[in-house]
Amino acid sequence: MELTVITGMSGAGKSQAMGVFEDAGWFVVDNLPPGLLPHLAAVVDADEAVSKAAVVCDIRAGEFFEDLTAQLDALSATLHTPARVLFLEASDDVLLNRFRETRRRHPLADEGGALPDGIRRERQRLAAVRERADVVIDTTSLNIWDLRRAVGEAMLASEERPRMQVLFTSFGFKYGAPTDADLLFDVRFIENPHYNPRFAPLTGLDPEVAEFVASTDEMRGFAPRLDSMLDFLLPAYAAEGKSHLVVGFGCTGGRHRSVALAERSARRYRARPEFQVAVSHRDIGRALLRSPEDTPAGGKP
Repeated sequence: MELTVITGMSGAGKSQAMGVFEDAGWFVVDNLPPGLLPHLAAVVDADEAVSKAAVVCDIRAGEFFEDLTAQLDALSATLHTPARVLFLEASDDVLLNRFRETRRRHPLADEGGALPDGIRRERQRLAAVRERADVVIDTTSLNIWDLRRAVGEAMLASEERPRMQVLFTSFGFKYGAPTDADLLFDVRFIENPHYNPRFAPLTGLDPEVAEFVASTDEMRGFAPRLDSMLDFLLPAYAAEGKSHLVVGFGCTGGRHRSVALAERSARRYRARPEFQVAVSHRDIGRALLRSPEDTPAGGKP
């Protein structure tokens, strides 16, 4: 098994670091007393379904935390791969500001003194662990996305680093726009297959409908512009640290044009290894409720 111990100063970003490992599929435990590390390692090592674990051990464990270095020495003698230690720190001024902004209580507050005194005492108690750390990351000037990126690059193999999940979804405006869409494209300007008797009972999943949508003048002009925009935006969102992105395509009923567009985009980006792509069609199964008076003159949407 692989075991990583996350520790460091309170307010330095350990919860964000924990999230990086969790998103990568590791078994994660927060605030584990160091004395339980050998027991956790034994349980995880015996479970074939779990091979990687990350554990947060920090000053919240109180007097039990003093045992961390001894437990790490013991683990190094029993694990095939020695446990790694990730230590997060930040400047005193930044830690003070973070505690004031979040109004959280410092773990050493019970020992009396002002917040700066608690930070100073914590830094002293962590000095030996910091010296032992395999990786030290100073989060003073990092936002949460830069912090997560730094942890991933330092601690995870490239194939383990979480890929941004992109959901391409279709919907019908007559049923309301989705509230969770990050990007939303209204494709009602494309000629509507619904008014072709051959296509009306079908959906955008049927090849003949998808081919019809792709062959329209509107789509031939829109497709390269859509691709160019998404080719720019998706990597930009991923670089900023966004882990989930919902791209919505809406037409009138959510059965033809929007479905074809969502499927086309999903196929295109499934070939990109940096994205984890899914597709959904919210309204594709709804009954056709259009009445004759809903059809305007000329048969256009």
